[in-house]
Order: sequence, then structure tokens, then C-alpha cells
Amino acid sequence: MPILGSLPALKPELELKFASSGTALSASHEVSGVVTLTPEQLLENGVPAALPEGSLVLITDTISFRLRGRITTVLDLLLEQMSRNASAALAVHAAPGTPQPFPQTVVDEAARRGIPLLVTSASAEKWEGVHEEIQRGRLRDAERRATQLSALVQELPAQLADPRAMQRIVDWLARVLDVQALVSDSDRCLAAAPDTAAERLAGAIIRQSVDKTSSGPHTQLIELAPGSSADTVLAVARRTPFDKADLRLLRYAAKLLGLVDQATREYRAASDAARAARCAAFDLLMEGEVGKARRVMANLAPGLLDVDSARIFVIEAAAGCEDAAFQRCNEDLGSRTLISYDQGNSRRILIVHPIHDGHDTGKIVWDQLKRIVTRLGKNSSLGGSGIYSITLLDRAMREAVTVQKFAALQPNSVVLSVHDAELVTLLPQPVSQQWARDLLAPLMCDPAQWESMRETLPTALAFPYTVAARRLQLHRNTVNRRVSRAARLLRLDFSIITDRVAVAMALELVNHCDSGPHGVSTCEPPQLTALLTSPPVRVWAEQLLKSAAEDRRDLLTTARAWLTFDTHVEPTARHLGVSEVTVRSHLRALEKYIQRDLSTLAGVRDLMVSLHAANESKYPFFTSCEQTASLCIVA
Repeated sequence: MPILGSLPALKPELELKFASSGTALSASHEVSGVVTLTPEQLLENGVPAALPEGSLVLITDTISFRLRGRITTVLDLLLEQMSRNASAALAVHAAPGTPQPFPQTVVDEAARRGIPLLVTSASAEKWEGVHEEIQRGRLRDAERRATQLSALVQELPAQLADPRAMQRIVDWLARVLDVQALVSDSDRCLAAAPDTAAERLAGAIIRQSVDKTSSGPHTQLIELAPGSSADTVLAVARRTPFDKADLRLLRYAAKLLGLVDQATREYRAASDAARAARCAAFDLLMEGEVGKARRVMANLAPGLLDVDSARIFVIEAAAGCEDAAFQRCNEDLGSRTLISYDQGNSRRILIVHPIHDGHDTGKIVWDQLKRIVTRLGKNSSLGGSGIYSITLLDRAMREAVTVQKFAALQPNSVVLSVHDAELVTLLPQPVSQQWARDLLAPLMCDPAQWESMRETLPTALAFPYTVAARRLQLHRNTVNRRVSRAARLLRLDFSIITDRVAVAMALELVNHCDSGPHGVSTCEPPQLTALLTSPPVRVWAEQLLKSAAEDRRDLLTTARAWLTFDTHVEPTARHLGVSEVTVRSHLRALEKYIQRDLSTLAGVRDLMVSLHAANESKYPFFTSCEQTASLCIVA
């Protein structure tokens, strides 16, 4: 919509100018149309009963001197009606060079009522079509504003508390009105567009706050929640002045931003309260106060803690990713777990997963947590505990933290439980592969021989020869011959459990974990005893044996003796001075603690390695094997 000040430039043929300098102050009045009158019409018919708001009233004929006395009274009435109907201005036709076409009394009355007076020297013909052109412009403006309002409504988020909603609205406002836009409170900038808006508008906000003003020709400062304790404001600025339509659009946007801000504050307050309650419940569980924790969570998550057992997961996020990880955990798992920050480590997030109805749904939770940690990227890790009674979650926490530290040393930084870790993946690479290739070198020198050995030995070492032959679909004598030849070449005795374990472990490293061809190493040959006491293996071993070591029976002494006597029960019982039944009872208990089948070579391997790694001086199982292997390598 045009304004009075722009009409002379937009329509120079109208030869329009202000009648006095005082009225030029009203150049910003918007013009909604043109109403034409003649002096004769005013004298004969009087002042029109109504005038359109914002109209420019044009008297097309020159006011003759003989009519001035009579017309002055009518003009006073016209000014009164124009003031009542909020007309934009009064213009009169006058010949070029006319000093002042309006009587002085009319000029004074117009000034008193704030109605601008203009003079035009253009003929009535030149004014034809001006009103229609203004109306067409108004229609275009209305359509454009309707489109803008529709677009603003489209920016409404599905949830007012959407953390990105405010920024999207500010981006839209900056784009549509070509402004610098900023939403801020007393503490921080909430949204800005473009990025330089905060720097550009900071001075204007400070200046207008000091001057107690909220607007200027090029800047606007709008409170989003006037009358409330919130002090959030929308500040906008641009090079050109704002018109009324722009200001209306700004007010609509400010109302929408105010709703978003209010919803965000309320959601944040509710979330903070819920988070505090969950943290309190978590602390109560760690202190064994299960009943109190259930009462705290009764309204927040009914039934969540009405269980007998649970497990704990621990995430240590990369620096700077803690909040993102916590938020993602709440979004994905908040309904089925209890999540809290670790008060002793701001990077660590603790998750209690209750086990309902005796069914462990930990795999579902675990898979979701793995995806979260994968998205966090490098320097993030995840560990989990076994299933514990809900009254013993402090123990589960200690296990989960240990496993998380252990996971941080692994390539994928993810370990559910130490019991689930594969031993060969814990050995330092590629040193362990060099050790394996050095040990198996006598078998690998002949490619044909090596192919037969790598196919036969893993099964033959793990099972009796008859079972191994059936599994391999070979004759028993063939299996026996290959095993005997391998023992002779390696200078080992496969009737000794330590030798069988060492060779089986070397074969697994070469067959399944070998990363590619190896060149000749110039360093000292790696020692198995050193590999088995590396930090990851030591942590794994200590955690694997922890529960068994706490048993009142001396299970580990029984295990050591049983392995020393190559897994034979009778000499073990004789050495310990107990019955064979007691030895078998101790071994069954040990199986439950370490979750391994001790009737398999893999189970025996893990028990032997864990005993050696946890206390090498007390359980030096692999010392003799190391000496034999060294002689083989030298030979």
C-alpha cells in the first residue's frame, strides 16, 4: 500500500506536493484510495456521510476566490468527517505558482486534527485511474500477506516444545521481510538469522532498553510474553523502514514465537523435574532402597521398577557429546529404562534396565544402545553387566563400569559383558598373530601340509580322535597320524592340556583373526606369557573370575589343580585331599560363575588363561609351553 510521502515519486505526473512543511511530518500515512469531490458538490450536497479509511480526498477544481467564504465552513466540516473516518490527507487542485490554495483557518484546523494538506497542479484527467491502481496494489499486497501468513502457519511445529521450531520461524521471518532477526532472553541468544544478527542487533537492544523504547524506523523490539516473568524479546532490523503490514506480520510472528518459548520453558521445567526424580530413584536403587525408588517412580513410570531383577548399561560419551547421548537414550529407551548421569563422571551415562516377568529383553535395549554409541563416533564406549537382583544393583554397577572401561580398549568400543567377550579378540594385534605364526612355522613351511593341518588340528585338539574323525569325515588313523606329526614338528605333547590350548589358540588366530600377509619381523619374538598379561586380557580375566573368587569354597585352587593334572579328576582329588565328588561339585559351580562349559577345549582355555592373566606368579601355566615353543622357533 502506498504512503503519502511516496506518491510524488511514484506518480510524478500528478504534480503533488505538501501545502505546508508541518504536514510533511505525516508522509508515512498509508493511502487506501482516492475520493474525488468538486467545490460545487460540497456546497450543494454537503460533506459525504462516510469516507473510506485511509482515503486521499481530492478536490479537483480550483477553489475560486468568490467561494472561499462559503467553502471554508464546508471544509471545516469535511476535515471533521475525515478525522472521524481516519482519512489519509486532503488535496486540492491549484494552478502552478499559487501561494496557498487553502484558507488559513482551514490550515490551522487541519494541523489541529493531524490531517496533511496537499496541492496538485495536475488536471482531473491525470487523476483518472489512480484510485483503481491503488486498489489493485492493495489486492496484490493482501494476496502477498495472505501467502506470508499461510507460510507462517506452516512453520507451526507439530510440538510447540520442538527445540528447532523457534529457529525455523526466525529463519522464515528473516527471509520474508529481509531483516536481521534475533530472539534472546537475559542470558543467551535463543535463535538468530542470519548468523550475524546477534552482533548486529546487540547494540540496538541495549540502546532501546536504556531509552525505554521498543521501536524505531529501522528496528523493532517486541516482547514475546509481556506481563510475564519471562524476558524473551524479538529484535529485528533492516535498512528500509517498516510499514504497517510488516509490523502486523511481526506481531503475528512474535505471538507464535511467544507460544513456542512458553511451551519450551514449561517442557524444560517438567523435564528437569522428571529428570531430578529419576536421578533420585537411581540413587535410591544404588543404596538398596528399592521400596523408596518404586514410590518415586510410581507416577512417572508406573510398574517400571516392579521387578525382581535388572541389569545396568554404562555409556561413556566422547567429550561434548554427553547431552546428545543422554537425550537420544531418553528418546529411544526412556519408557523401559531408568537413565541418569554419573555424578562422578559427567561423560558417563548410566542405564538401569528392569527385567520384567523373568524375560530378559536386554538384547533389544543393547542393540539400541549400540546404535547410539556408533552414532556418537570415536572415543565413546558401552559396557553392560549381567542380570542381578534389584536389591544388588550396586554390584551390577561396579561390573558395568568395569566392562565399560574394558570396552574402551576394544576396537569397536562395545562389550555387553566380560563373559561374552572372545579371548582371541582381546589379544594385542598384530603381535599375537606374529606369535601364532612363529609357533606354527614348522607346520606352515610346506603349503600342502599346512592346508591339511589347519583343517584337522582345531577339531582334533578339541575332541577325541574318533569324534574328530567323524566330524571331519576322515579315518581315525588319518587324524591320529596328522596330530602325531604336528606334535613332533612343534616339539609339543598334546596330552598336556597347556600345549593343546596354546596350539588351538594359535590356530584360531591364524585361521580367523589374521589380517593379511606378514613380512619378516626384526623385533624379538613375542612371548605368549606377555600377551596373556596385556591390560585388556587382565581386565577380562579379573572380571571373569571375580564371582568365583568370592565363593566361600576355594574354587580357584581346585581349578588350578585340575588344570595342572591335565583335567583329570582322580589325581586332582588325591592332590587336594578331597573326594572326586567334591572336585566335580567345585567344577560345576565354577562353570556357572564363569559361564563356560569346561567339557570343551574353549572353556578350559578361557579358565586357564584367566587364571594365568589374573595371577601369573600363582598360576604360571604357560611357562613350560613358552620354553618349548622357543626351542622350536630356534630350531
